[in-house]
Amino acid sequence: KKLAAKYNQLHISTGDLFRFNMKNNTPLGIEAKSYIEKGNLVPDEVTINMLKAKVNENPDVGGYIFDGFPRNITQAKALDNFLKEKGQSVSGLLALDVPDEELIKRLLERGKDSGRKDDQDEGIIANRIKVYNKETAPVFDFYKKQNRADKVLGVGSIENIFERLCSMIFWM
Repeated sequence: KKLAAKYNQLHISTGDLFRFNMKNNTPLGIEAKSYIEKGNLVPDEVTINMLKAKVNENPDVGGYIFDGFPRNITQAKALDNFLKEKGQSVSGLLALDVPDEELIKRLLERGKDSGRKDDQDEGIIANRIKVYNKETAPVFDFYKKQNRADKVLGVGSIENIFERLCSMIFWM
């Protein structure tokens, strides 16, 4: 959110999109909820359509910061195709590089405040990290091969991490 404010970009979080659409019982939210309630992953098509709708609702913004998207190669390719149709492209992907032990510590701490059950169980967190490494980490390589990805050390104060991100955005 700090980056979006600094660079006058629209921050689009897929987590926020899911929560908004499900809370407001939009057609996409109802569809997503039908999968989530069964413990299934929401299909890429539903996620992509939510993101497209959000982008299309905001045609006059200077750009976008996608948070939590793309989560896999299929979504990355769909994003590239969608933006290409709009005469735009992904400028770059910045991945926060954080050791697993630190991620677990942060999520357990967040679980105390958020009430999210998935952030209160170290086994669930470890599985989420495993899924990330299998499905999401390859997205970094997908964009790195196109010279559009870099890693940023995600350890330290929020202000230090923010400064590192800003220094990387400068070259994009």
